[in-house]
Amino acid sequence: MGDLYANPFTALYLCVHDQHRPLPVLLALAAALLAGTSAMLSFHRAQRHEGLTRALWTAASGLALGAGAWSAHNIAMLGYLPSAPFSFILHITLTALALLLASGVISAFLLQHLPQRAGVLTAGLFFSNGLSVSHYLGMAAIDMPATVRWASEYVAASVIMGILLTLPTFAMLRRQGNRLTAAGTVACFGLLISLTHMTGMVALEIVPGRPLRHAMAISPTSLAFWIGLVTMGLFILGLLVALSNYRTQAALAQSERQLSALARNTSDYAICMLDLEGRISQWNTGAERLTGYPEEEAIGMPIARLFSKADQAEGVPAANMKMAAETGSCHGQWRSTRRDGSEFWVDITVDKVCDSAGRHIGYSSITHDITPIRQAQELAAQTSRQLDMALENMHEGLCLFDAREQLVLCNRRFCELWNLGETVTAPGTPLKDLITAGFMNPHGPDRASEHLWEFRHIIDEALAEERVTPVVVELGSGQVVSIANSPLAEGGWVTTCTDITEQRRSEAQIEHMALHDPLTGLPNRTRYYRRIDHAIETAAQDGTQVAAVAIDLDRFKEINDTYGHEVGDEILRVIGERLASGTGDGEVIARLGGDEFAAAKSFTGMAELDAFIARINEAIGAPIVAAGHKLDVNASLGVALYPRNSSCRETLLNNADLALFRTKSSIGHTVCFFEPDMDENARARRQLAADLRHAVPNGELRLLYQPQRSLMTGRVSGYEALVRWHHPKRGPISPNDFIPLAEETGDIFAIGEWVLREACLEARNWDTPLKVAVNLSPVQFLQQELIERFRAILVETGLSPSRLELEITETAIITDKLRALHCLRQFKAMGVSVAIDDFGTGHSSLDTLHSFPFDKIKIDKSFLQRAETSPQALAIIRTVLSLGRSLSVPVLAEGVENENQLRMLESEGCDEAQGYYFGRPGPAPSLDLPLAANF
Repeated sequence: MGDLYANPFTALYLCVHDQHRPLPVLLALAAALLAGTSAMLSFHRAQRHEGLTRALWTAASGLALGAGAWSAHNIAMLGYLPSAPFSFILHITLTALALLLASGVISAFLLQHLPQRAGVLTAGLFFSNGLSVSHYLGMAAIDMPATVRWASEYVAASVIMGILLTLPTFAMLRRQGNRLTAAGTVACFGLLISLTHMTGMVALEIVPGRPLRHAMAISPTSLAFWIGLVTMGLFILGLLVALSNYRTQAALAQSERQLSALARNTSDYAICMLDLEGRISQWNTGAERLTGYPEEEAIGMPIARLFSKADQAEGVPAANMKMAAETGSCHGQWRSTRRDGSEFWVDITVDKVCDSAGRHIGYSSITHDITPIRQAQELAAQTSRQLDMALENMHEGLCLFDAREQLVLCNRRFCELWNLGETVTAPGTPLKDLITAGFMNPHGPDRASEHLWEFRHIIDEALAEERVTPVVVELGSGQVVSIANSPLAEGGWVTTCTDITEQRRSEAQIEHMALHDPLTGLPNRTRYYRRIDHAIETAAQDGTQVAAVAIDLDRFKEINDTYGHEVGDEILRVIGERLASGTGDGEVIARLGGDEFAAAKSFTGMAELDAFIARINEAIGAPIVAAGHKLDVNASLGVALYPRNSSCRETLLNNADLALFRTKSSIGHTVCFFEPDMDENARARRQLAADLRHAVPNGELRLLYQPQRSLMTGRVSGYEALVRWHHPKRGPISPNDFIPLAEETGDIFAIGEWVLREACLEARNWDTPLKVAVNLSPVQFLQQELIERFRAILVETGLSPSRLELEITETAIITDKLRALHCLRQFKAMGVSVAIDDFGTGHSSLDTLHSFPFDKIKIDKSFLQRAETSPQALAIIRTVLSLGRSLSVPVLAEGVENENQLRMLESEGCDEAQGYYFGRPGPAPSLDLPLAANF
């Protein structure tokens, strides 16, 4: 037949179309596909097992392929239509041999070669050759009345075609890919078997004329039965393998899903899969939580990025994978890096991953955060080092004894403190030997037994009380050691020894500083109170007397203001040294603060007290040279006696202060003794101060207004507001009595604001825009919010600042000159006028006028009252008027009481005047303003 058609494809087509019935050809193809399916399923099943099971499933795969090829060949032969009509039979032996040969050869080479990559070519060659041998052996089994000839070129083509189709078929079979790969494998099997048979049939040429052989023959009908049986077996085999694979795949898929869910949802461990290059291919929830990388960002990222920069530089990631590839696993602890750059400690296990054929396909990595464990380990190690360091560098000596009174350990300070050598302080040394060597024993070995008994007694008490019991030991060299013993639960105790020598010295120094004045070295208030309490307690027992002396230096503030505080401190230091040097038994002199001193003396006769007071005056009154200045300092003394004037310390000291107050207010007296009427006056003053505190809220204060007259026009130029207090019980009280008291108690602030507010409200009601003058106390300059309060009152009352005049005295400026001048400049900036009151009575008037440009000068009334009889007073008035004219500052004279005084002021060119001659202080001018204005 090969000679009929030059084109092999045409010959192949005509062979299938003209020489075969269609149905047998389709059945043969179906048998080939069924064989391929069964063989593929059996082969894949074999790859999941080892040993005998693997061999059996591989044999089943080869049997399926061989039987399928044999069935397809014989089915196709049943549908063969030769060119000459005749019938044929098959030799049983050759037919069976063709079946066994194809199945055996294929099974053997599937088992030996296909799992290896190089075995695909070998298995393909043997399978195609086996298939060709089976085909041509099957053709040799056909007995027909004709001579068979073969076209060698088509025979070779069938063998070559089989080889070419076998290679992709076995390659796909080996890959075990997806369904498309499986379908392609089955299709290739069917095509391979069909084309090998059909190409071989093209090579067949039948020449009729030879007789049939009947020995061991099988008829086509019997052959069809056996073909059906073999095909049925293939179908059952494929069905069983498919069912088994389905169950296996289902169980495997469920297991993989469970394992995958377990791995992906494990939050405590980071589980990931790596490819051969160390890139992440799978990423679970734990890995995302641990590192901060989401899955979409982590996939494809090199695992090395999760290691610290130091480990990356040292090649740790590559070394880990290399070790895992060589040994199968790598485990260790390294520092890892999170997405935000922070580092933490991890425990990592990297395992080598292989496929079913044993080929290395990647790595698995399981990571666990061990940062808390490492931190705890590092902390424990650091703590241990720190404890060792602290033990050796402790300021206290420390030693540990067990229940058998043997030394367990001691630090270096313990050895230094007791001057003990290393041999004596070795672990296991008995307590007795330590005491003999010097511990707790400053007297040497001779008294070791005595000190051992003493220390054991201390330990027994500490163990019984279950608390730390400090014991102070004074050594012969003046060293003082504090020893504390703490019992241990398991027996024994811990002894700590602290050298408190410097502490004792410091405590003594601190105690001295706490009880003595740092400038003079005299006892301070606390020490004075203790001494006087002791003196009173002693006097109550032995019947003696105690004198409490309050001492105040006269005009000491002026010395500070004139010469500076350094000179003042030097004076106080010298006085303190003199007083301390003259103090005897039963006497105490203290500095309470500033220029305030106090003394006390226990005595039996007044002569002793008089001598004591004389010594105090002599020590203070002697001239003192300080910073080149020879200064005389005097003192005022107030004395109260126990038990004559008081029965307790508080009352005694208070009475001495009252006596001192009497001394300072009495001209020519330096010492006053307490008298009962002083206490009555003090109580009356305290009661008056208490009543004054409620004067403003109760409406007991009122303002009187005294007119100020212009001597050039004869008209009223303004009013001075004067405060008066009408006590509900005592009646009218002079400002000379309650104003100093208000300045002393601080009530002057509330009174001053009330006066300013009432005066401004009154002046706002005047038809004529006259000024209202208000006196400003020196104490008010101490108020922090003075300017703000005055500004707020002006805004509240609505009075123009140009209509307000503040009168201040030189004393207010001298007390704190810088602050006073600063406040006055702020008043001037507001538009308020400022007048200097009582001018001429101070000692720095010219300096005051030079420092601040006042709007008015008020001459004190004392000069005007003496002007008619005193040329000096008249000269002072003329000088002040001349000074005012030269400075262009108007001058107002106070205290005009008669016409002669008025004419004198007019002749001297005085600008303004006020006094009883023009009108006494009276009610608010708004009640009769026209009359007041035309006075």
